[in-house]
Amino acid sequence: MATAQDLMQAQFARFAALDPQLPQDQFVPTDAEPVAARTSDGHAVAGLITHTSNPEGSARGLWQAGEAFELFPIIGEHPRAGMDSLLGACREWLGEQDDPGPNSSAMVVWPSRDVQATRALLDHGFLPLSVLAIRSPTPVTDTELSGTVKVRRAGPADLDAVVELTLTELEYAALVGTATYRPDAAQLKRTAARVRLHSDDPVWLAEQDGTPVAVAECGWIDTGKSPRAYRLRPGSWGYINCVSVHEKARGTGIGRQLMSVVHNEFVRRGAIGSFLYYNPPNPLSSVFWPRQGYRPLWTMWEVRPATALR
Repeated sequence: MATAQDLMQAQFARFAALDPQLPQDQFVPTDAEPVAARTSDGHAVAGLITHTSNPEGSARGLWQAGEAFELFPIIGEHPRAGMDSLLGACREWLGEQDDPGPNSSAMVVWPSRDVQATRALLDHGFLPLSVLAIRSPTPVTDTELSGTVKVRRAGPADLDAVVELTLTELEYAALVGTATYRPDAAQLKRTAARVRLHSDDPVWLAEQDGTPVAVAECGWIDTGKSPRAYRLRPGSWGYINCVSVHEKARGTGIGRQLMSVVHNEFVRRGAIGSFLYYNPPNPLSSVFWPRQGYRPLWTMWEVRPATALR
């Protein structure tokens, strides 16, 4: 009988064959509830379920449900049948818990290239609402800006402009992905932007005729020091938290010019790559980011509310 460790080793061997950019280290969440199942032909599979509460007023509540249940599948070499059986067990487990209400979600984060598991996720009602996408550290040679566009580092005096642009992005993202535009969104964004503008994490502004028309909130993550970065290979990564282009400036090339500066700065400072999250249903992001060299590494599958899991 295969143990959980056997399943984990087989699973990571599959991952390595599917996508060499996936991390090789095995991550096991703490404080998680175990679930187990068997496929129709008798193969044992397992999983761990974590529960995160995001109370009103928390910044995480802008992009995650108030009660979030995440399943970490351990299905070895059985991506479709194993995922199917495990999701059925997860549905039963959720049915035994207190009703989390409408502001809840069930989530699975899985390698984007594992299309065998994709079929099982779709069959159980999951939607691919977000992806973690990566880009190799390639310099951009086309950095010439039009005469009316200037890209510069933002500072504390730019707080209002940064908040206005990031709220525009949040409002749009709430229509096409996992984000939620909550009543306290403006204050949460202002607090986060103020902290960012007083830190070493770069925020870039693109100005047209002196008026800010685009922003890129960026940062650095060392996977050896950040517990949130276990889905990336080891090293120092450039992180793009938010990019927003004013509606009137979209389609003019300003976003591309802004990201040229950002990517060249990542290369200059020795990043092994850069990453970001975008929503596949977003008709702007799903076109823009692949053109900038990004491709999905992990897909975030969700069902909202959690009880809608089939």
